[in-house]
Amino acid sequence: MKLSNATLPKLPSDVKRPQYDRTKLTPGIVHIGLGNFHRAHQSWYLHRLMQQGDALDWGIIGAGVRPSDAAQRAKLATQEHLTSLIELDPEGRSAEIVGSMIGYVPVEENNAALIAQMADPSIRIVSLTVTEGGYYIDPVSKVFDASHPDIQFDAANPEKPRTAFGAMVVALRERRAGGIGPFTGQSCDNLQGNGDILRQTVVSLARLSDPELADWIDATCSFPNAMVDCIVPATGPREIELARSFGVEDCAPVTHENFRQWVIEDEFCAGRPNWDKVGATFTKDVHAFEAMKIRILNGGHQLIANAGELLSVESISDCMDHPLIGAFFRKTALEEIAPQVDAVPGMSPATYVDLIDRRFSNAQIVDTVRRVAFDGSSRHTGFILPTLRDALAKGGQMDGLALSQAIWARMCAGTREDGSVIARNDPKWDRLTAAAKAAQADPQAWLRQSDLYGDLAGNSTFQNRFHHWLALIYADDLGVALQTYLKG
Repeated sequence: MKLSNATLPKLPSDVKRPQYDRTKLTPGIVHIGLGNFHRAHQSWYLHRLMQQGDALDWGIIGAGVRPSDAAQRAKLATQEHLTSLIELDPEGRSAEIVGSMIGYVPVEENNAALIAQMADPSIRIVSLTVTEGGYYIDPVSKVFDASHPDIQFDAANPEKPRTAFGAMVVALRERRAGGIGPFTGQSCDNLQGNGDILRQTVVSLARLSDPELADWIDATCSFPNAMVDCIVPATGPREIELARSFGVEDCAPVTHENFRQWVIEDEFCAGRPNWDKVGATFTKDVHAFEAMKIRILNGGHQLIANAGELLSVESISDCMDHPLIGAFFRKTALEEIAPQVDAVPGMSPATYVDLIDRRFSNAQIVDTVRRVAFDGSSRHTGFILPTLRDALAKGGQMDGLALSQAIWARMCAGTREDGSVIARNDPKWDRLTAAAKAAQADPQAWLRQSDLYGDLAGNSTFQNRFHHWLALIYADDLGVALQTYLKG
């Protein structure tokens, strides 16, 4: 059954579907970067509210600023922006049709349609999932990178921006001029202090061309910090076939685990949906939740995905089944990461490690190591290195974290241990590969990448352990290095 409003009543009875009239929905949110995670997370929370007859004036308008986003727009338009969500759990599978998205603006080089939509008075939230590396910040200092060519272009051509943030600045200028008022900028990316980072990027970019506007944005807009969590694999032929097994013809279905969490600062300058009625948590202290999730889950992903890539293990659950990789995750997470993480209400760091172990081990979720290992230059600097810095500062254990950096360096050399080639998987891949190859003879060549390691490169404790592990990997192999670490 081809997915559409008209076919919703005809779907199999075991497929949940919208109980609200989608023709009555009106827009309230523009979401930039409309990929799988958004459709399984923020969009789902809003859909669940709509199922209760609430938030019908908060419909989502999708948006993108990359040429590739046009393909996603075209796919979703053919099914009236409906999405099939397929929950994959060891206890069984289920399917639900989410209808909270009601449109998708044209993808244009000058972002005119996006700007016009964000300037519309009905839009009260502009949310984003543009990846951890998409905020134009230095990965070590987290300071705004005003020298980036995209930022330089938007500063010189503020009326035809190429970035999402430039488009937000123009839309806010139009709203101020029209007396409409601000909107909330809501980051849904895995960045600690993601709202603060979004504020920094938008305000700093505005200041390059219009300081007065920058002051207005900083004073009137809100940028709540939030922690987002749900494991959502990429979509391919397997996922499309899964949707068909439920009787649904969906060209862009989404699979996900049976777990979601959303912890948000309640700082919304123009109102918000009542997401707390469907499981979201509003709190003044997002930081502890962020740190636990980012360091253990996201950091744990990097521990196992890089090792899995080198050992030709294809999925995250297979990595957890691997006798060395799964044990590497547990030992490092429990002994090195958890001591650097504070407890949150109802959850200790050690208990959270157990939870993540179970979630990573869910064989129903075919989450590829390639997807998880992608953009390591952003993910290691955001998810692993802050914990390493804290451990070094406190004299804590950090040998597994140092080993993780040696594994990443070996992976970036571009070949697996069986000799097969690793396709480029980082925006900085060419530079990373050059540094990784040089590090085989001179391990410090990897650490001299100052935009990644900063002063860590000169820390003798980290330096010595990194050199030790990389030399062992090259002298023997990764299996020997992992066994050596596990034996303590």
